[in-house]
Amino acid sequence: MALLEIDNLSIALAKGAARPILDEISLTVEAGEVVGLVGESGSGKSVACRTVLGLTPEHAKTGGEVRVGDNDVLSMDRAALKQLRAKQVAMVFQDPRASVNPMRRVGDFLTEGMRAAGVSKEKAYARAEELLTEVGIRDPKGALKRFPHQFSGGMLQRVVIAAALTGDPSLLLADEPTTALDVTTQAEVIGILRRLQAEHGTGMLFVTHDLELAAAICHRVYVMYAGRIVETRTAEQLFAAPRHPYTAGLLASTPSLEEDAEPPRPIPGRPVSLAENPPGCAFAARCAFAEDRCRVETPVLKADDGGAVACLRADEGILA
Repeated sequence: MALLEIDNLSIALAKGAARPILDEISLTVEAGEVVGLVGESGSGKSVACRTVLGLTPEHAKTGGEVRVGDNDVLSMDRAALKQLRAKQVAMVFQDPRASVNPMRRVGDFLTEGMRAAGVSKEKAYARAEELLTEVGIRDPKGALKRFPHQFSGGMLQRVVIAAALTGDPSLLLADEPTTALDVTTQAEVIGILRRLQAEHGTGMLFVTHDLELAAAICHRVYVMYAGRIVETRTAEQLFAAPRHPYTAGLLASTPSLEEDAEPPRPIPGRPVSLAENPPGCAFAARCAFAEDRCRVETPVLKADDGGAVACLRADEGILA
């Protein structure tokens, strides 16, 4: 049984949107596996990630299933969701400063959940100090007494990662955890996440807009566009030979440090907004390979060379 299984998940706002935020997406995460969820802003990545915690938009119409182990998340009540978030699933958000209360000391932030679960103050603080050491915080005992504003963005993100691990979760959700950080700090945080995930045997769903980053740390990758999965396969396969024009476009738009690398080429046009619901393939207006049928027929995700792709022309070798 998969640690996380999302099956045909759809989420549609009650009003104000022409298309669903998520349109029948399916994905899995196995124990000890890092799975990437990649796409431009507005593709639905963060909504999919938060749904695993039962955080869905208010009054939205939801269909499909989200299962964490034996639990059906979408049917759980508040008490059950609280237990799920405390013991099985934890999340690291984009902006660490939005994740903490600036008026509370870091020690209070880290130990709150443990003490609510009945752990003594002494054991909770000892565990918090241990976790701060694991994420590379110098002087962890002193760090517990400080306030969030006394940490840099990178150091505070380490604190938030430590907080996510306090309940020894089996599944970690990382929603673009390096977006607000400089390049050097990004690399450090990614290294910490990857090491801790491997050491604890935790499954991780890693959300990012950077396909090259996902290919570097993930075992498998799902690519999203306009609320749908358009391609999935192993990170190695995806990076070496993308099968969907959107995936290829994401790779081509990523800067490279290689000496003979071509300059990045941005994908033309803009992503489809929630106010738009064009017929056919949602990517057709931006695709150099689109034909008339692409603007009429909606491609479905089909098995393809060890993965799956949703493109009407995938079998024609258009990206070869």
